[in-house]
Amino acid sequence: MYFYRIKYSDLGVLKTLYKQTFIYGLATVAPRMLSFLLVRLHTDKSVLQNVSDYGDVSLIFAYFVLFNVVLAYGMETAFFRFFNKEANKESVLSTASVSLLLTSLGFLVLGLAFQHQIAALTHIHVNYIVLVIWTLFLDALVIIPFAYLRAQGKPVKYTLVKLTNVVVNLGLNVFLLVYLKLLASGAKLWDAIYVANFEVSYIFIANLAASGITLLLLLRFYFKINYKIDFLLWKKMLRYALPVLVAGIAFSVNETFDRVLLERLLPEEIAKTSIGMYSACYKLALFMILFATAYRLGIEPFFFSHSKTKGAEKNYAQVLELFVVFGAVILLTVVVFIDFLKALLIPNEAYWEAMAVVPILLLAYLFLGIYHNLSVWYKVTDRTKFGAYISVFGALITLVINGVFIAQFNYMASAVATLAAYFTMTLLSYYFGKKYYPIPYNLKKIALYISLSILFSALSFYQFRAHYIFGLGLIAVLLMIIWVNEKTMLKQLLKKQDDD
Repeated sequence: MYFYRIKYSDLGVLKTLYKQTFIYGLATVAPRMLSFLLVRLHTDKSVLQNVSDYGDVSLIFAYFVLFNVVLAYGMETAFFRFFNKEANKESVLSTASVSLLLTSLGFLVLGLAFQHQIAALTHIHVNYIVLVIWTLFLDALVIIPFAYLRAQGKPVKYTLVKLTNVVVNLGLNVFLLVYLKLLASGAKLWDAIYVANFEVSYIFIANLAASGITLLLLLRFYFKINYKIDFLLWKKMLRYALPVLVAGIAFSVNETFDRVLLERLLPEEIAKTSIGMYSACYKLALFMILFATAYRLGIEPFFFSHSKTKGAEKNYAQVLELFVVFGAVILLTVVVFIDFLKALLIPNEAYWEAMAVVPILLLAYLFLGIYHNLSVWYKVTDRTKFGAYISVFGALITLVINGVFIAQFNYMASAVATLAAYFTMTLLSYYFGKKYYPIPYNLKKIALYISLSILFSALSFYQFRAHYIFGLGLIAVLLMIIWVNEKTMLKQLLKKQDDD
């Protein structure tokens, strides 16, 4: 077999990137690992008795994702761009912070004033709505403080605060859902606090408390800014951020709106149960989501800070190639061990009916990660409107496929829609990027790794399910091919340098 080779231009830069990605990855993996642990807890029959109860929780979190994007309105990305671009960095910091502070306060007031109308519109109980509104408000206030830590190159502090959020959230979930009921049966104090059949509210109370503590940890940030807003700069930032907002809404549609559509389009008697099964099995695709998200956190500042350096295009090409290498291995490994993972994370067999969506979603998020890598061209050239166009097109694919096929194929339509959307977005981004900011991607090697991982995954899942020796053999073959092709770069990336 012939293997394709490229010359690696700046491995020192790439190594720095991977160190940052690893640290940011801890901050990303921890909250996502929280989802792992919580799905294990929430799907336990002793906590949420019915699959439909977990469907309720998943539906609410779907709206969480959408409103988090709306409340951020692209200001985080705009902050990164102008913080690196403008000479007066203090003005950028203050303008972005004041803007988000004012809009968040406005959302809080309007949300609480119209809580009953929102509940009727979303089919969510008003008690949950109040908890969600406060949580969204607190989460919006930490957007710029977290972004400032990343811009300053302080991934350790960023990670510690994120980890604190995770520990509080997980601890309160365990206490409120497991131990509070036990304590209430033996002590009057705890019995006065405990509320029966309040499990869903307890989940969101834990989330709210974690968000509040996170804000407290970052509160010093708001005592350091000067609270002056440069309206001319603000308008520039909004113009830059608007396409990012549109793209973000489109992404939220691709990522979570299928739960909303399942609730609206399926018969009422099966809708919440289907959402519960789909959402639980969706979590098994989290390994790819974790990797893709951590990678994005590492590469976004990298894109901007290295856009003017010599050989930037070659570095960008190598970043994508390495992402595909690791992503292909993750895809195959998760598929090979999929039955072990389902038993570990979702022991309630009532959820296993939706396992067929997992390989589809893993592949979908591999393409989403590729898309994030390809997005460098419109971010560094200030053509963020293309990101919005591409994302909206992907969202339309999601809506159309779900709208047409959910009634017949249930959540399988949602999984296929996610894959179709992200694959199409990847193709569109590559096409336009080649025109406006050519990057010498090695398409032959990228296609080789993706094709092999898909082929081997299909063999493992559909023909040799739970045959772990055969699956390990497939993983070994893929790793061998990657090593032969990439050993020069991998050795140098792993090599300890004097300045480490």
